[in-house]
Amino acid sequence: MIELKGVTKRYGTVEAIHDISFTAPRGQIVGLLGQNGAGKTTLMKCILGLHRYQGTITLDGQPLDRRNIEKLSFATSEHTFFPALSARDHREFYADHFPAFRGKRFAALMEFFELPTNKKIGSFSTGQKNQFEVILALCQGADYILMDEPFAGNDVFNREDFYKVLLGILEPEETILLSTHLLEEVSAFIGRAILLHKGK
Repeated sequence: MIELKGVTKRYGTVEAIHDISFTAPRGQIVGLLGQNGAGKTTLMKCILGLHRYQGTITLDGQPLDRRNIEKLSFATSEHTFFPALSARDHREFYADHFPAFRGKRFAALMEFFELPTNKKIGSFSTGQKNQFEVILALCQGADYILMDEPFAGNDVFNREDFYKVLLGILEPEETILLSTHLLEEVSAFIGRAILLHKGK
């Protein structure tokens, strides 16, 4: 379970998020909903330990550190892959560094999205890069998969197809925290919603 208690993040004198508390139990798809600028990305980066903040965030009852960081994966439209490497190279790198890497899921998702395995990821279209970012997050073997507006810029049909696939591939213990401002697209498949408005 991801648990937040009184989490506040300031940039100078500006409060990006204020006194946020919630839990995200295992086995749920949780929608983190709000307009652009509501604080969704800041909140996710606090959970990942990328920002300093006030309050507490725990993962299965423990503070996030080197011992449990592999329980989290992250997909963002900012992209975190290696652009000079191919999808095949990424698969080998992830398999070497993450013991729980899901190789069969990786192959199935690459086939579903019709992505080439030998091309450098930097040569992919924006939509393909977004798809590949999501594939890596889903296949790392993490218990908690955070997705921050992962399909920004992709067409609606592509996103709808992905949501259907997501429901079909998740294991019972996997948890998704999905940030989006597109409430109407995700309302049919999320288990619960957390609404952020002006950082609260």
